[in-house]
Amino acid sequence: MNHKITSGGLVSLCLMVAFTILLTSVPAEAAHCSTAASAGMWDYTYTGTIFTSSGPLPAASVGHFRQDAAGKLSGSQTRSVAGGSGVEDISGNITVRGNCTATATINVLVKGELQRTAVLAVTFDNNMNHGRGIFKSLVLPDGTNVPVVITSDNTRVFPKN
Repeated sequence: MNHKITSGGLVSLCLMVAFTILLTSVPAEAAHCSTAASAGMWDYTYTGTIFTSSGPLPAASVGHFRQDAAGKLSGSQTRSVAGGSGVEDISGNITVRGNCTATATINVLVKGELQRTAVLAVTFDNNMNHGRGIFKSLVLPDGTNVPVVITSDNTRVFPKN
């Protein structure tokens, strides 16, 4: 029996194999993302702009936090807004979805007093050793919404394999 494989048939076979591998590996990769899997010690920076009635103000921060398997987190940060710096505590929670996206709600406190609450949209990559976020909202204790464009870069202190 003599079988011939044409170049078109070979290309089709290779594409079919590649798509099968791609489609089966994407859910497996995404399946490892969860709130529990994101637990650990993290460092972060954020930079951006706070918009006030007096004009835009540059903002930046560097900080760290520890997160447990239930998504509860606490830590501290040093932030600078328009050149004025301060040290603040943070606490809150994060919920991670199987597609490696998350929502974090972070309370910022000074000497135990709430200063503001931020809600961030986060996405994880690099085996959940790195995350990027953007502030969805920033709200003061009196309910005032503060317009911002701030992004964060988050790195696990002790990476997972």
